Amino acid sequence: KNLDFSASVEPVRDLKIDLSGGRTYAKYLTESFNALDASGDGFSDTYNSLIRNSFGNFNVTTSLIKTAFSSSDENGSATFDDFRTNRLLIARRLARKSGVDFSNPNNFEDGDVSGFPLGYGKTNQAVLLPAFLAAYSGKDAGKVSLGAFRDVPIPNWTLKYTGFMKFKWFKKHFKRFSVTHGYRAMYTINQFRKNIDYNAADNGTEYPAQNPNVLDLAGNYKNETLFSNINLVEEFSPLVKIDFEMKNSMKILAEMRKDRFLSLSFDNNLLTEVQGKEYIIGLGYRIKDVKIRSKLAGPRKTIKSDLNMKADVSVRNNKTIIRYLDLDNNQVTSGQTIWGLKYSADYAFSKNLTGIFYFDYSFSEYAISTAFPQTSIRSGITLRYNFGN
Repeated sequence: KNLDFSASVEPVRDLKIDLSGGRTYAKYLTESFNALDASGDGFSDTYNSLIRNSFGNFNVTTSLIKTAFSSSDENGSATFDDFRTNRLLIARRLARKSGVDFSNPNNFEDGDVSGFPLGYGKTNQAVLLPAFLAAYSGKDAGKVSLGAFRDVPIPNWTLKYTGFMKFKWFKKHFKRFSVTHGYRAMYTINQFRKNIDYNAADNGTEYPAQNPNVLDLAGNYKNETLFSNINLVEEFSPLVKIDFEMKNSMKILAEMRKDRFLSLSFDNNLLTEVQGKEYIIGLGYRIKDVKIRSKLAGPRKTIKSDLNMKADVSVRNNKTIIRYLDLDNNQVTSGQTIWGLKYSADYAFSKNLTGIFYFDYSFSEYAISTAFPQTSIRSGITLRYNFGN
């Protein structure tokens, strides 16, 4: 089942908003049979189902903007602490829906009626999944949906405003001036599969009752659907971008990008968080009517053309942090700071022949001491000839 939508909105003049979103749910069924000769005539006339299983994947556009700027580094994360805290509230919601008697200490771990109910422990994926989504989407854990599959996709957006040119000062100094902002977030389940060991009691609800036959080795109720991991991706691309050209042909671009990737593993109860920030400053300038004496485009003659120059300076910082749910331990496992400089200049020798000089410098410094810094430099000259008219 696929749902995709997009819309362009212009609430005020010169402000354009592009909205997009979608939801994908795919489920596949597999079944194995053997053939039986029920009549005894030597021919297979009955097929007996042996194993029936189902698996699939899911993704939906969402919003994580409420926690996008929360403090989060290798020393700690306020949102991750909320995730830890949410587990108890989610566990008690699940137990309440399955009819657990909250006045009976025997229904709780360690006999503590203020703690986790039996079968709904802190490592149960039915507890972890909604607690994780509630924390990082900034929602109330007491109201968040307990299911894994969200029905309503939340739109992502791109905004571009070009209305500054209506003002006299901007008209006097600029040929064009625009501000852009973009946001994208996605919730993804790479693979889910049916739990063939699931044996919930038939108590008229979708939640297993207090039945010792459906507890796993960790003391949790078995879940009907199993997930290896779930992912949240968020990108401000860009967070803000200012692009303008002045009357003197000077072009300036300033851009900031921010992104994060969150992956919760149910196999080892670890959260992998990848953070990224990037800053870009671009300069461009056109020198008009530059004269060069050359015979590249035919007999030696003086060529007069514009020299277009462009330079981009960027710095990007990436960091990967592993967070342990039940240990006060955050580890930086990888990451790097990348400095970049790109310069290019092109000159049209004729209508068909263009010469390009380029210089590309990159320096990487890694976040862990076992990796060495790296520097790369690419430079050269390109001649491009267009055989068209």
